[in-house]
Amino acid sequence: MEILVCVKRVPDTAENEIVLNSDGNDIERDDLVYSVNEWDNYAVEEAIRIVEDKGGCVTVVTVGDDDADEVLRREMAMGAEKAILLKDDAFEGSDTKGIATILAACVKKGNYDLVLTGAQADQGYGAVGGMMAAILDYPYASLVNKIELGAGNATVGREIEGGNQEMNEMALPCVLSIQTGINEPRYVGVRGIRKVASVEIPVLGAGDLGLDASAVGEGAAKVKRVDYFIPETGEGAEMLTGSTDEIIDKLIEILKANGGL
Repeated sequence: MEILVCVKRVPDTAENEIVLNSDGNDIERDDLVYSVNEWDNYAVEEAIRIVEDKGGCVTVVTVGDDDADEVLRREMAMGAEKAILLKDDAFEGSDTKGIATILAACVKKGNYDLVLTGAQADQGYGAVGGMMAAILDYPYASLVNKIELGAGNATVGREIEGGNQEMNEMALPCVLSIQTGINEPRYVGVRGIRKVASVEIPVLGAGDLGLDASAVGEGAAKVKRVDYFIPETGEGAEMLTGSTDEIIDKLIEILKANGGL
C-alpha cells in the first residue's frame, strides 16, 4: 500500500499572537512560530496505521520554501518513510487550484494507492483535496473519519450534517480529506527528529513535475485576496429573561420584527 499524504506548514495559533500587517491584506508573519497543520497530522497518523497493518510506504509532500523542510522531517520522525518538497519560484502566489495542480502533478509521478490530505488548512477553504481529485479524475471524499481498505477499494465513513455518519465504497486510487478525531496522532520525540535530521529530501520544481510554470503561481491565480480584516465587535447578545412562556413570546416578537417569521 503506497500512500501519499499532503501536509502544510502553518502558523501555530497556540504559540503566536496573530495581528494584521500594515497593508491590511495578510497577517504579520515575521517571527511567527510554525508547525504542521493540525488536520494533516491526523492524515499522516492514519496513513502510518494503514501501512503498519497492510504494509507499504508512507510519503509526505508539501508545497513550500526551504523552511517547509521542518514539517516534512517532523512527519518522518512520526513514521513516514519518505518525503518530497515541491519548491519553485513559479509556485509563489498560487491559489487553491494552483496548489492542487502542483500536488496532482506530484501524484502522477508516483504510483500511489491512496492520497490523503487534511480536511482544511490555514486558509480554511477545504478545497485542495477535491480539486486535486478532479484533476486526477480520482474518487474523492471529504471529512473522512473512518477508512477500511479492501481488495482494490476502500469503505469510507464521512461526518455529515446533524452528527450523522455516511458510508461509501470507493475504488482505489482515491483522494480522501481527513477530519480531526479519526485517530490520536502519536507523540514525536526529540530522538525521532534527530534520527531524520540528516535524511536527504528530494526537491522538485515545475520542470521536474512536467508543469508549465504559467499554469501555476500568481499569474495563473483566479482567486486573489483583496482584503483581510478583523470584524468589528458588535453590541453582543440580548439576554431574554422570564419564564419559559415569556421568553418564547419575546423571541417570537423579535423574529417577527426582524423578518424571521
